[in-house]
Amino acid sequence: MMTDIEIAQSATPKHILEVAKEAGVDEKYIELYGRYKAKLDLSLITDSEDKPDGKLILVTAITPTPAGEGKTTTTIGLADGMHRIGKNVAVALREPSLGPVFGVKGGAAGGGYAQVIPMEDINLHFTGDFHAIGAANNLLAAMLDNHIYQGNSLNIDPRRITWKRCVDMNDRQLRFVTDGLGGRVNGVPREDGYDITVASEIMAVLCLASSITDLKARLARIIVGYTYDEKPVTAGDLKAEGAMTALLKDALKPNLVQTLEGTPAFVHGGPFANIAHGCNSVIATKTAMKMADYAITEAGFGADLGAEKFLDIKCRMAGLTPSAVVIVATVRALKMHGGLAKTELSAENLEALERGIPNLLRHVSNIKNVYKLPSVVAVNRFPTDTDAEIEFIINKCRELGVNVILSTVWAEGGKGGEELAREVVRLCEQEQGDFTFSYGDDMTIEEKIEAVTRKIYGGDGITVLPAAKKQIAALTALGFDKLPICVAKTQYSFSDDPTKLGAPEGFKITIKNVKVSAGAGFVVVLTGDIMTMPGLPKVPAAERIDVDENGKITGLF
Repeated sequence: MMTDIEIAQSATPKHILEVAKEAGVDEKYIELYGRYKAKLDLSLITDSEDKPDGKLILVTAITPTPAGEGKTTTTIGLADGMHRIGKNVAVALREPSLGPVFGVKGGAAGGGYAQVIPMEDINLHFTGDFHAIGAANNLLAAMLDNHIYQGNSLNIDPRRITWKRCVDMNDRQLRFVTDGLGGRVNGVPREDGYDITVASEIMAVLCLASSITDLKARLARIIVGYTYDEKPVTAGDLKAEGAMTALLKDALKPNLVQTLEGTPAFVHGGPFANIAHGCNSVIATKTAMKMADYAITEAGFGADLGAEKFLDIKCRMAGLTPSAVVIVATVRALKMHGGLAKTELSAENLEALERGIPNLLRHVSNIKNVYKLPSVVAVNRFPTDTDAEIEFIINKCRELGVNVILSTVWAEGGKGGEELAREVVRLCEQEQGDFTFSYGDDMTIEEKIEAVTRKIYGGDGITVLPAAKKQIAALTALGFDKLPICVAKTQYSFSDDPTKLGAPEGFKITIKNVKVSAGAGFVVVLTGDIMTMPGLPKVPAAERIDVDENGKITGLF
């Protein structure tokens, strides 16, 4: 059996100009990055304003487990399946972070015969967007510290600096650092720290910006710290937004690549969904909607994280309304939610499946009953899944009025996604949603957190620690209480405790820290032991990656 990278390397891709032509993109909008990658000029969207928007389809999933779910693979396979049944379709995905590529999760370009290519480029440096985001982030950090060193005319309190440096790598050594040491000429000593680039507010700003003008305005609003009398200090106060925008002007342009079957793919931006808002850029999504009748996108981790943020943050800000939602599950993952170890998943076990299926049903119910959107469950079929297990899932979902479609896109590519494609088209054309957010703009910050906790997570409420209560009061006084919330929470559970699998009940979410991402336009709520800088595992994926004398990469997955 070939590995993902071997499958990708054995493909014969179309020239990117051919893909662009198929996507309806005129050559004048294209900036080539070799033969198989391109950036698209931002004028493409404004020049396409008269074209009707295509239907938007969100792919999300159950709560992730080590058994894997295959959300990105399903997204790509669904697009190829739709292409095969004669539909004009494009896919819009996030760019992978180098942290997981070299850490534990691997790449994020799909898998098997449902991948976007060139997968090595996409999983590594791609078109340099993440490097530009890191440079803009660290330019702001350098200008902030330089301002303090040069006399601190803005009266910034070095103990109340909130802006961190970033690097796109899992590096726990950088979580907490002390810098500015070595005497007066080497800066002002202070405690500092690094975030991974995908957790940087610059990443969120880039993904939510609608134009260069909007990008610059958002960058200017970023709060970097507070003065001695507790007034916020912004990037605009430091006069940093112009230079930051100069670094980001090309990164803001969406990237065009293709699937293994030649379907156009807009891959752009990459915020994590457990510590950020977890969706690709608004610009890429809107471009896909202008260029195709059906635009398929995904949001990170389970539906309680990625889908909640896609719907409550991205759709709210960008004025988007999805026509259908696909919820990806596997029998194996549901059995893990039912308490089985990873080594016990191959044998039929309906009891474990019965214990684990409430996880899927809660996600399905949320999409149907909270957000009021048409949905379908896509079961990624494994050879070890039995007919009885599949039938059990079908019957349980039918009770909620939602169909279950088997997907074999990993093994068969678009052919294995045709049935799912037909059901998604049916939902888009025949089912009428009544899209509703899970909370209103005018609710208080605590009320918004409470609404998400009760409606989406299934919890009993929230416990706000004293420090967080003080932060909420300060943000409310500054007028930030009308913004949507972005909850940073473990991806492994509906609760903030990663050991609580399935669909736990009777829990409360503990709110430890609340801060504003004023440029992105949301309030970040930190729960549990969530970290904004991951570490590498005992055996990092990087140990298996190599390159031969001809430049051919192996071990990437």
